[in-house]
Amino acid sequence: MKEKNILLFDLDGTLIDSTEAIVCSFNHTFNKLGFDYKGNDEDIKNLIGYPLDIMYKDLGVDEDKVWDYVDAYKEKYKEVSKEKTLLLENVKNTLDLASQFARLAVVTTKTAKYSLPLLEHLEILDYFEFITGREDVEYPKPHPQPILKTLELMNYDKEHHKVWMIGDTKLDLICANSAGVNCVGVLCGYSNEDALKEYSKHISKDAFEAVKLIKDNLYPIL
Repeated sequence: MKEKNILLFDLDGTLIDSTEAIVCSFNHTFNKLGFDYKGNDEDIKNLIGYPLDIMYKDLGVDEDKVWDYVDAYKEKYKEVSKEKTLLLENVKNTLDLASQFARLAVVTTKTAKYSLPLLEHLEILDYFEFITGREDVEYPKPHPQPILKTLELMNYDKEHHKVWMIGDTKLDLICANSAGVNCVGVLCGYSNEDALKEYSKHISKDAFEAVKLIKDNLYPIL
Protein backbone atom coordinates (compact mmCIF):
# COMPACT_ATOMS: atom_id res chain seq x y z
CA MET A 1 0.00 0.00 0.00
CA LYS A 2 2.88 2.39 0.71
CA GLU A 3 3.77 2.66 -2.98
CA LYS A 4 0.27 3.94 -3.76
CA ASN A 5 0.36 6.90 -1.39
CA ILE A 6 2.37 10.13 -1.61
CA LEU A 7 2.53 12.76 1.14
CA LEU A 8 3.99 16.17 0.38
CA PHE A 9 5.03 18.46 3.23
CA ASP A 10 5.66 22.17 3.42
CA LEU A 11 8.56 23.12 5.73
CA ASP A 12 8.21 26.42 7.61
CA GLY A 13 5.30 26.29 10.03
CA THR A 14 4.52 22.69 9.10
CA LEU A 15 7.59 20.68 10.11
CA ILE A 16 10.06 23.31 11.32
CA ASP A 17 10.08 26.62 13.17
CA SER A 18 12.66 28.86 11.56
CA THR A 19 10.91 32.10 12.51
CA GLU A 20 13.88 33.43 14.47
CA ALA A 21 16.31 32.65 11.65
CA ILE A 22 14.07 34.31 9.05
CA VAL A 23 13.38 37.46 11.05
CA CYS A 24 17.04 37.75 12.04
CA SER A 25 18.11 37.46 8.40
CA PHE A 26 15.62 40.07 7.22
CA ASN A 27 16.66 42.59 9.86
CA HIS A 28 20.31 41.91 9.03
CA THR A 29 19.73 42.78 5.36
CA PHE A 30 17.86 45.97 6.24
CA ASN A 31 20.81 47.10 8.38
CA LYS A 32 23.47 45.95 5.94
CA LEU A 33 21.92 47.59 2.90
CA GLY A 34 20.73 50.73 4.68
CA PHE A 35 16.99 50.25 4.24
CA ASP A 36 14.84 52.34 6.56
CA TYR A 37 12.39 49.60 7.48
CA LYS A 38 9.18 51.08 8.88
CA GLY A 39 7.51 47.78 9.81
CA ASN A 40 8.07 45.32 12.63
CA ASP A 41 8.85 41.64 13.11
CA GLU A 42 5.17 40.69 12.89
CA ASP A 43 4.99 42.14 9.38
CA ILE A 44 7.84 39.83 8.37
CA LYS A 45 6.23 36.81 10.05
CA ASN A 46 2.93 37.45 8.26
CA LEU A 47 4.66 36.96 4.90
CA ILE A 48 6.53 33.75 5.72
CA GLY A 49 5.72 31.18 3.07
CA TYR A 50 6.00 33.58 0.15
CA PRO A 51 9.16 33.69 -2.00
CA LEU A 52 11.81 36.06 -0.65
CA ASP A 53 11.55 38.54 -3.53
CA ILE A 54 7.82 38.94 -2.94
CA MET A 55 8.37 39.34 0.80
CA TYR A 56 10.89 42.12 0.27
CA LYS A 57 8.66 43.94 -2.22
CA ASP A 58 5.72 43.74 0.18
CA LEU A 59 7.93 45.10 2.97
CA GLY A 60 8.75 48.15 0.87
CA VAL A 61 12.01 47.38 -0.93
CA ASP A 62 12.19 48.78 -4.47
CA GLU A 63 11.72 46.10 -7.10
CA ASP A 64 15.02 46.89 -8.81
CA LYS A 65 16.90 46.27 -5.53
CA VAL A 66 15.04 43.19 -4.33
CA TRP A 67 17.60 40.62 -5.51
CA ASP A 68 20.42 42.40 -3.68
CA TYR A 69 18.42 41.88 -0.51
CA VAL A 70 17.69 38.25 -1.39
CA ASP A 71 21.41 37.58 -1.86
CA ALA A 72 22.26 39.25 1.45
CA TYR A 73 19.47 37.29 3.16
CA LYS A 74 20.80 33.96 1.91
CA GLU A 75 24.27 34.78 3.20
CA LYS A 76 22.94 35.50 6.68
CA TYR A 77 20.40 32.67 6.68
CA LYS A 78 23.10 30.13 5.83
CA GLU A 79 25.05 31.40 8.84
CA VAL A 80 22.21 31.27 11.41
CA SER A 81 19.70 28.71 10.13
CA LYS A 82 20.95 25.65 11.99
CA GLU A 83 21.33 27.50 15.28
CA LYS A 84 17.96 29.26 15.07
CA THR A 85 15.71 26.53 13.59
CA LEU A 86 13.86 23.88 15.57
CA LEU A 87 11.65 20.97 14.71
CA LEU A 88 8.04 21.56 15.61
CA GLU A 89 6.60 19.31 18.29
CA ASN A 90 6.22 15.62 17.45
CA VAL A 91 7.67 15.91 13.94
CA LYS A 92 9.77 12.75 14.08
CA ASN A 93 6.72 10.79 15.23
CA THR A 94 4.80 12.41 12.40
CA LEU A 95 7.30 11.28 9.80
CA ASP A 96 7.62 7.82 11.33
CA LEU A 97 3.86 7.37 11.03
CA ALA A 98 3.66 8.87 7.54
CA SER A 99 6.49 6.71 6.21
CA GLN A 100 4.61 3.57 7.28
CA PHE A 101 1.98 4.05 4.58
CA ALA A 102 3.32 6.64 2.10
CA ARG A 103 6.31 7.93 0.20
CA LEU A 104 7.32 11.39 1.36
CA ALA A 105 8.67 14.57 -0.21
CA VAL A 106 9.04 18.25 0.66
CA VAL A 107 7.61 21.09 -1.41
CA THR A 108 8.88 24.46 -0.15
CA THR A 109 9.55 28.03 -1.23
CA LYS A 110 12.89 27.80 0.58
CA THR A 111 15.82 26.98 -1.65
CA ALA A 112 16.64 23.30 -1.63
CA LYS A 113 20.33 24.27 -1.45
CA TYR A 114 19.83 25.49 2.13
CA SER A 115 16.97 23.17 3.06
CA LEU A 116 18.98 19.98 2.49
CA PRO A 117 21.76 20.67 5.04
CA LEU A 118 19.21 22.06 7.48
CA LEU A 119 17.05 18.93 7.32
CA GLU A 120 20.15 16.79 7.64
CA HIS A 121 21.15 18.78 10.73
CA LEU A 122 17.65 18.25 12.18
CA GLU A 123 17.97 14.51 11.40
CA ILE A 124 14.89 14.21 9.20
CA LEU A 125 16.35 14.40 5.69
CA ASP A 126 16.34 10.62 5.18
CA TYR A 127 12.56 10.46 5.40
CA PHE A 128 12.16 12.26 2.06
CA GLU A 129 12.69 11.08 -1.51
CA PHE A 130 12.85 14.62 -2.90
CA ILE A 131 13.15 18.22 -1.69
CA THR A 132 11.65 20.59 -4.25
CA GLY A 133 12.81 24.13 -3.53
CA ARG A 134 12.48 27.59 -5.04
CA GLU A 135 15.34 27.10 -7.48
CA ASP A 136 13.79 23.93 -8.91
CA VAL A 137 10.77 25.66 -10.46
CA GLU A 138 10.01 28.74 -12.49
CA TYR A 139 6.80 29.46 -10.63
CA PRO A 140 6.64 28.98 -6.83
CA LYS A 141 3.59 28.27 -4.69
CA PRO A 142 0.69 29.06 -5.00
CA HIS A 143 1.32 28.02 -8.63
CA PRO A 144 0.88 24.24 -9.03
CA GLN A 145 4.30 23.76 -10.63
CA PRO A 146 6.18 22.84 -7.40
CA ILE A 147 3.78 19.97 -6.69
CA LEU A 148 3.57 18.87 -10.32
CA LYS A 149 7.38 18.89 -10.59
CA THR A 150 7.70 16.78 -7.43
CA LEU A 151 5.08 14.29 -8.59
CA GLU A 152 6.86 13.97 -11.92
CA LEU A 153 10.06 13.08 -10.08
CA MET A 154 8.11 10.49 -8.09
CA ASN A 155 6.67 8.90 -11.26
CA TYR A 156 3.16 9.92 -10.32
CA ASP A 157 0.29 8.11 -12.01
CA LYS A 158 -3.15 9.57 -11.26
CA GLU A 159 -4.73 6.17 -11.79
CA HIS A 160 -2.41 4.54 -9.27
CA HIS A 161 -1.46 7.09 -6.60
CA LYS A 162 -3.28 9.01 -3.89
CA VAL A 163 -1.59 12.32 -3.07
CA TRP A 164 -1.95 14.70 -0.13
CA MET A 165 -0.26 18.03 0.54
CA ILE A 166 0.16 19.19 4.16
CA GLY A 167 0.84 22.88 4.75
CA ASP A 168 0.21 25.79 7.07
CA THR A 169 -0.69 28.61 4.65
CA LYS A 170 -3.18 29.24 1.89
CA LEU A 171 -0.27 29.11 -0.58
CA ASP A 172 0.16 25.38 0.13
CA LEU A 173 -3.55 24.67 -0.21
CA ILE A 174 -4.06 26.73 -3.36
CA CYS A 175 -1.04 24.99 -4.87
CA ALA A 176 -2.56 21.59 -4.03
CA ASN A 177 -5.99 22.51 -5.35
CA SER A 178 -4.50 23.81 -8.60
CA ALA A 179 -2.44 20.64 -8.97
CA GLY A 180 -5.51 18.49 -8.40
CA VAL A 181 -4.35 16.79 -5.20
CA ASN A 182 -5.86 16.51 -1.72
CA CYS A 183 -4.70 18.83 1.03
CA VAL A 184 -4.79 19.40 4.79
CA GLY A 185 -4.18 22.76 6.43
CA VAL A 186 -2.36 22.81 9.77
CA LEU A 187 -2.65 25.40 12.54
CA CYS A 188 0.89 25.12 13.93
CA GLY A 189 2.32 27.72 11.54
CA TYR A 190 1.63 31.12 10.08
CA SER A 191 -2.08 31.13 9.28
CA ASN A 192 -5.41 30.75 11.04
CA GLU A 193 -8.33 28.37 10.70
CA ASP A 194 -10.67 30.76 8.92
CA ALA A 195 -8.09 31.53 6.23
CA LEU A 196 -7.29 27.85 5.68
CA LYS A 197 -10.93 26.78 5.59
CA GLU A 198 -11.41 28.79 2.40
CA TYR A 199 -9.19 26.29 0.59
CA SER A 200 -9.63 22.95 2.36
CA LYS A 201 -12.30 21.19 4.37
CA HIS A 202 -9.53 19.32 6.20
CA ILE A 203 -7.90 21.32 9.01
CA SER A 204 -5.70 19.80 11.74
CA LYS A 205 -3.86 21.30 14.68
CA ASP A 206 -0.47 20.07 13.44
CA ALA A 207 1.24 17.75 10.98
CA PHE A 208 0.89 14.70 13.24
CA GLU A 209 -2.88 15.11 13.40
CA ALA A 210 -2.93 15.74 9.64
CA VAL A 211 -1.10 12.48 8.96
CA LYS A 212 -3.48 10.61 11.27
CA LEU A 213 -6.44 12.14 9.43
CA ILE A 214 -4.99 11.07 6.08
CA LYS A 215 -4.24 7.57 7.31
CA ASP A 216 -7.81 7.21 8.61
CA ASN A 217 -9.15 8.54 5.30
CA LEU A 218 -7.11 6.02 3.34
CA TYR A 219 -7.72 3.10 5.65
CA PRO A 220 -10.96 3.74 7.57
CA ILE A 221 -11.80 1.39 10.39
CA LEU A 222 -14.79 -0.71 9.34
